[in-house]
Amino acid sequence: MLRAVGACARRATAVGAVLVLAGLLAGPVRADDVRGRQRWVLDALDTEQAWKVTRGAGVTVAVIDSAVDSTVPVLKGKVTVAPDMRSSVFYDGSAPIGEHGTAMASLIAGSGHNGGLLGVAPEARILSIPVISEAEANYNLIEPDGGLGMPEESPLSRALHYATDHGAKVISMSLGEYATQRVDRQAVAYALARGVVLVAAVGNDGDSESARRLGTSYWSFPAGYAGVIGVGAVDRQGKPAGFSSDNLSVLVGAPGVGVPAATPGGGYQDVEGSSASTALVAGAAALIKAKYPNLSPELVARALTSTTRGKPAAHYDHKVGFGVVDVAAALTRAGELTSYRSSLAVRGDLHFGDGTAAPPPTPPGPDPMRLWIYGAGVLLGLIGFGAAVVVLTRRSERQ
Repeated sequence: MLRAVGACARRATAVGAVLVLAGLLAGPVRADDVRGRQRWVLDALDTEQAWKVTRGAGVTVAVIDSAVDSTVPVLKGKVTVAPDMRSSVFYDGSAPIGEHGTAMASLIAGSGHNGGLLGVAPEARILSIPVISEAEANYNLIEPDGGLGMPEESPLSRALHYATDHGAKVISMSLGEYATQRVDRQAVAYALARGVVLVAAVGNDGDSESARRLGTSYWSFPAGYAGVIGVGAVDRQGKPAGFSSDNLSVLVGAPGVGVPAATPGGGYQDVEGSSASTALVAGAAALIKAKYPNLSPELVARALTSTTRGKPAAHYDHKVGFGVVDVAAALTRAGELTSYRSSLAVRGDLHFGDGTAAPPPTPPGPDPMRLWIYGAGVLLGLIGFGAAVVVLTRRSERQ
């Protein structure tokens, strides 16, 4: 059963298949100061250089989260809200507006209207798909797998299918659960097979008691599923945030401490957590898909991971992955990867090793020796059968 933990929960405290938000809403930010406060975030990602190439026009990013407030000035005219995915009745009703989903959407596609907050992809559109309510603790939800017969849907799997079927090129998931779900894995595969880039938060358990005891954090899903870009949080110095989960699902890092974001009604607030980092990387993926719409999800991931800043000494670690995303460099790399081909034509006269090629195999045909043996056997059988007939006939005449 899926349920939500409040938006102010920095750490997921429940266990099992419990979908939780991966971020904290901190103190308010003055509207006239938001651009200045977010400057370090945009500089860390090198977004202004990337905007010389594209600003994300033509790309829809699905935000699977709490419902986005479409009236926020920096999101006005950019948001489509999908039906509520939480109910046991498919697409029943509408979800309440959420601070968390609104904040994530603004980090992805904030337009900067009237000097307001700028998202990484300010010309992208948002498809808000509610799977969590920040106010309610329990819902009448479908069990994800009854154990018999065909698997049932979960809110997350339903949202992934909906986003894929309604034109999303990037899906941002600033949430997670500790357990895996078969229907969620299938939905992830469905989206990836159709060219959709999936980005998810790795969680905020890095400073939990279990992480200190075990030396690693519990995996969070969907970030842990193959093909999903798992994102961890870093601070202003580009160092891993202490709360950010650390395990091998971390692919890249992005700012996740003191990141200004929009709130319902048009205000601003600092956010903290791998939620914010995930939204920023989803915006980066949107820029890549805007410029190179046919680039596959795995090549988008390669563009992001091969061009990072602050690479670990060993080129990878479980706290920040391959490093902090550099959007401008990733765009350049993505352009190079468009010529990548999964296979090359091979000349027919090539072969391994030295010397001449072996002769082609002869087609199968009749074996003369086998035919002689078969024929002799048939002949002997006929002679024996004839002799037996003669013997039996003479015996019958005598009697």
